[in-house]
Amino acid sequence: MKYFIGFIILLLALFVLGYFIKKKYFKEMDRLEAWKIDLFNRPIMDEMSKVKQLNMTGQTEELFEGWRNQWDDIVTVKLPDLEEMLFDAEEYIDRYRFNKAKGVQQEINHKLQSTENEINKIVEELHELVGSEEKNRTEIEQLKELYRETKKTLLAHRHSFGKSEKYLEAELDDVTKKFHEFDEKTENGNYLEARELVLSIHEQLANVKKNMELIPQLLIECHSLIPSQLTDILEGYREMTEKGYYLGHIQLETEIDSLNEKLAEYLVFIEETKIDNALEGISEVKERIDILFDLLEKEVNAKHFIVQNQKGMSGLLSTVLEEHDHLSNEVKHVQESYHLTDGDFDIQRHLEKQLASVTKHYEILMEKLNMNETALTILCEEMKEIKIQIELIQDEQENFGLKLQALRKDEFEARETLKDLTKKVGETIRLVSKSNIPGLPEDYQYLYEDTNESIQNVRQQLQEKPLNVSALNQYLEIAVLTVDKLSNTTFELIENVVLAEKAIQYGNRYRSQYPSVAKGLNDAEQAFRQFEYQEALEQAAASLESIDPGALKKIKATAGK
Repeated sequence: MKYFIGFIILLLALFVLGYFIKKKYFKEMDRLEAWKIDLFNRPIMDEMSKVKQLNMTGQTEELFEGWRNQWDDIVTVKLPDLEEMLFDAEEYIDRYRFNKAKGVQQEINHKLQSTENEINKIVEELHELVGSEEKNRTEIEQLKELYRETKKTLLAHRHSFGKSEKYLEAELDDVTKKFHEFDEKTENGNYLEARELVLSIHEQLANVKKNMELIPQLLIECHSLIPSQLTDILEGYREMTEKGYYLGHIQLETEIDSLNEKLAEYLVFIEETKIDNALEGISEVKERIDILFDLLEKEVNAKHFIVQNQKGMSGLLSTVLEEHDHLSNEVKHVQESYHLTDGDFDIQRHLEKQLASVTKHYEILMEKLNMNETALTILCEEMKEIKIQIELIQDEQENFGLKLQALRKDEFEARETLKDLTKKVGETIRLVSKSNIPGLPEDYQYLYEDTNESIQNVRQQLQEKPLNVSALNQYLEIAVLTVDKLSNTTFELIENVVLAEKAIQYGNRYRSQYPSVAKGLNDAEQAFRQFEYQEALEQAAASLESIDPGALKKIKATAGK
């Protein structure tokens, strides 16, 4: 009984599942059926009836027949075939053959999409044909009006177009032929070809109108403005030559002849209405004219700079030469009192070479100016370069002079520092004497001897002739370090003596009670008598800290009061 109930439940579950799957597939069938009906009801014949209002000949007739045949094939063949496929798919669903049904549905969907694309293409081509006819009617009248205006302007102002007038006339005659050709194609029902003619006429008239706007100005430039500029340049060139300018590098007369030849070529382009070529060429001529003006202007500016700076340059060079002599004498004088390094002599030799080079460069520049066989722009740049070199030499001379002066300054500062160090050592020794220290540790005595020796080394260096400032500064640095160390060690020594005495006195209260303290204090006293004050303090502090933590802090506090 239990298995029977389970079987019934399974059958019920399969039935319910099949019901929902069938419902899903029938829903898809409804969609496909609705799509097919929508395609069948498309108003294609109504759209095609608009074409009958046109001239049903030629291209129009041919297109119309093609669209009608396509639509007939869709209505009589393709859609009925789809109807049969829909019926087959429904049978498969009723028999629960869902895989078969799914395959048929996919094929139906593909064919419906293909059919819809075909219908949309027919409608698009219909609209294009009808739209072309409407646009052609509207635009051809506008183009005819533009043609009449352009023709009128050409006739009224033919003198301003020069020889290009006949080429413009020929362009307009060609437009007239295209108007006739347009009428023929329209009468023959070839509206799409007529549309291409409309676009061609529009482009041609726009080009003629643009050329008619540009040609008068271009003719004025080629006949008047540019030749006038070339004349101005030539006159300026000859005037500058008479004033002594060297302008051989520009070759201006040859350049102007070349530009005049180019200008004649571009006039032919204008006359033949090759305006784009003419514009490009004239633009190039203008650029070359600007370059020529710029070259002449640069020569004038260069001469102005040379005139303004020639005297100053000569004075600047004389100043540098005088400073060189002064530094040479200064080196000889300093060399008697101070030791100069190889680097110092290298600087002097380097300055001599630079000065010789820039002097020769300057002399060559002056010779070129006198010969007048070099462009002033080139000589101007050379003068600027020489000026920079001289200013660099000046800076190096100044730095070298300061370095020589620094030798005397270093010597003076070393003597002053030596006085301060000697005074500081004396104050340190007096402090030791006032402190009534029982005796001095051996390492302290060695430090004192090192300090005296370092000071003596500085004194000996100061007595050397010539004085080696570099070595002096090294010995002086050592002396400063040893004197500072002696001073710091002295303060530390005095402090250790006082603290060690205080610690031993403080610990005496514990001698009888703590044998360890008594032994530690005895060792501290022994070290104290041997002048080992640091060790004495450490021995006393260690013995006290074991029984009286913080004792050393109390002792230091007491000693500081």
